[in-house]
Amino acid sequence: MKNIIVITGASSGFGLMSARALADAGHTVYAGMRETAGRNAGRVAEVQQYAHQHGIDLRAMEMDVAAQASVDAAIARIVAEHGRLDVVVHNAGHMSYGPAEAFTPEQFAELYDVNVLSTQRVNRAALPQLRKQGRGLVVWVSSSSVRGGTPPYLAPYFAAKAGMDSLAVSYAGELARWGIETSIVVPGAFTQGTNHFAHAGAPADTDVAQAYADGPTADFGEVAFKGLAALEPADADPQAVADAMVAVVNAPFGKRPFRVHIDPSQDGAEIVNGVADRVRAELLRRIGLEDILRPHAVA
Repeated sequence: MKNIIVITGASSGFGLMSARALADAGHTVYAGMRETAGRNAGRVAEVQQYAHQHGIDLRAMEMDVAAQASVDAAIARIVAEHGRLDVVVHNAGHMSYGPAEAFTPEQFAELYDVNVLSTQRVNRAALPQLRKQGRGLVVWVSSSSVRGGTPPYLAPYFAAKAGMDSLAVSYAGELARWGIETSIVVPGAFTQGTNHFAHAGAPADTDVAQAYADGPTADFGEVAFKGLAALEPADADPQAVADAMVAVVNAPFGKRPFRVHIDPSQDGAEIVNGVADRVRAELLRRIGLEDILRPHAVA
């Protein structure tokens, strides 16, 4: 079935790859991004050109997930143009890199805003439509860092992603009886092909950062990054995340996986998530809410 899909943070990385892949698969895809008339104007033109060349329905759309008004306008536009919205993909996010102490509380708050609060803005705009329909899919792009091995110097990002993942799990149960399905896509640490590390934010407190650089932790940055890169197989391709997204969306209603891991480095997240998700399922059974482990078809 052809789905109407919106993807947040689709100007680059997993978001752009997934937007193209889903449109290539025959869906109508709105690639949400900010500053479409400014710094992302070139990206908008690229999206339009790609859509024209491939004969697909891929549309770049202004959607600043940090602003509720922008999110509301984007969702309203989609519903006005199609009368429905089938899939919401929470992909927008930002990474930071450096010693945790050197980031200000304001920087932590900014990371939380982009990675966590943005999903709440989108949900509050989109979920009323999905509940009205009695059918829909919410896809959350998490990270293996939530429960896998955690190298140093990525603390604000790890903490924010953990918050988003926890929110996704709670929403899954609350939406199931509304006919809204949840899938959590869990990429590993792709050190190449997404620009995550290249575009990562830096600590604002440069004095503290320098103290770490001059102290017993002087080797953390180099060792951690080189170690992550060494774990990554030579053929690791972030396009696999986009392919997994297509597989999730194309799966039949009620049969979509709760989690999908795409982690070539195998940092252990799949093992820990497997245990955590089983514990969640068992608790829901014990308290009489086993039915919310799967979405309900709403007539």
